[in-house]
Amino acid sequence: MSWKFDNSFPIYLQIIERIKLLIASEKWKPGEKIDPVRELAFQIGVNPNTVQRALSELEREGLIYSVRTSGRFVTENTALIKKTREKIAEEKIRDFFEFLFDLGYSSEDIDSILSAKINEFKRGE
Repeated sequence: MSWKFDNSFPIYLQIIERIKLLIASEKWKPGEKIDPVRELAFQIGVNPNTVQRALSELEREGLIYSVRTSGRFVTENTALIKKTREKIAEEKIRDFFEFLFDLGYSSEDIDSILSAKINEFKRGE
């Protein structure tokens, strides 16, 4: 997996967000075993301590859990996964609207743009 990082904020936070996205989109399935820290760090291209820090935070949030001697796994709490997916979507939508308003678009302009784009998407354009 190829991960690109933004130097403007901590890498471990970016790893957390990326893993949340993998879990919320169910690319990492509920109950699925997560690769060991060192292997994951190698795949991502970062120090194992950075990955450990990110995974520890995700454990505190309940999105992953540890089983002694077996490793870490994605939560099987589908309600939490759904809530995480909704929170991610809400944040992205809020950022999108803030960006468009900052560009000077009105609510009506945004509604028109979204309607047109949804129709294009439905037609497969």
